Amino acid sequence: MTDPHHGAHPRHALDDVIHAPVRFSIVATLAAAEKAEFAFVRDTVEVSDSVLSRQVTTLEKAGYVAVNKGYVGKRPRTWLALTPAGRTAFAAHCQALRAIAGDGS
Repeated sequence: MTDPHHGAHPRHALDDVIHAPVRFSIVATLAAAEKAEFAFVRDTVEVSDSVLSRQVTTLEKAGYVAVNKGYVGKRPRTWLALTPAGRTAFAAHCQALRAIAGDGS
């Protein structure tokens, strides 16, 4: 009997941390750049500060996102960046989505 949790279907390669729609959107936004300002990601993904903060915390705990705080002039800023592990996980997740969709690439 085949273990239903470890079958050959590509859905088994989906990353549960990345798969949530808001987290997927955050990771996709960060994949397009070396780093991005918190406000840019918030506005791009169209979520509130608190929602973004909670989701970034989850991604940070998974080792997928690095958070750096600093200042621009006297104004505090937060920058977000995908870690190498985050980039690898995102690429694998996207590959699994394409396989599920029948693209196979």
